Amino acid sequence: MTRRTYDYDKTPLNVEIESVVDSNPVWTRETVTFDAAYGDDERVIAHLYLPKSDTPPYQTIVFFPGSDAIHTRDYAEGEDFVIPFLDFIMRDGRAFLHPIYKGTYERGTQLDSDYANETVFYKDHVNMWAKDFMRSIDYLETRDDIDADNLAYFGWSWGAMLGPLMTALEPRIKAQVLLVAGLMFQPSLPEADPFNFLPRVTAPTLMLNGRYDFYFPLETSQIPFYENLGLPEDQKRMVVSDLGHTVTREEVMRESFAWLDRWLDHR
Repeated sequence: MTRRTYDYDKTPLNVEIESVVDSNPVWTRETVTFDAAYGDDERVIAHLYLPKSDTPPYQTIVFFPGSDAIHTRDYAEGEDFVIPFLDFIMRDGRAFLHPIYKGTYERGTQLDSDYANETVFYKDHVNMWAKDFMRSIDYLETRDDIDADNLAYFGWSWGAMLGPLMTALEPRIKAQVLLVAGLMFQPSLPEADPFNFLPRVTAPTLMLNGRYDFYFPLETSQIPFYENLGLPEDQKRMVVSDLGHTVTREEVMRESFAWLDRWLDHR
């Protein structure tokens, strides 16, 4: 029954290409908009980074950012932070899609925190985030230069915490990487609580965490998250570094490459 609350009609996307940036030596960025799965006039914005180091069709990583996206109204600031850390994805010949989820960046709302709560307002935002995510995959499936059979999810902090909900709802995701993930301690309505989706995750999952994370403590947040993932042991992996709420770029690269190469088809 919970799954059905996230269903939507597969109406036309009405895609528009808003801009193309081709000045970077590693990637070309296309910014597109398309109709959301809710609201008469809602449009999802998505930034698609296409690698210059390989030929299509591209395996693609769909991104969900950290909570800074809630407090930032200019996507350029988010790009300046995220892309230098994760451009190894494009350097490796994979595409990278960053949807602008409802309540983030230019699509900001009255939402002012990533902390869960038991309001319908928060539940409705979770529902819209999931629909934006699934609708973004609908868009990827329309492109001849995208290998829609080999899609992965990459969640960072807030996006990592939400990963189980997003990927349990979306069977088109073949693997996921969760950077500094864990359970939140604030309660939410059951249909918006990622904990209730953990046992239903089917995408092989890599967790990259810091041992001294103040936001997602190891013993009370990270480990219960990992243990409740509904996956065989050979389909999940948790790597803990002696850091806080972060992991080095080098380790993210090494572990992500190995995980994606293992679970996505050979290119």
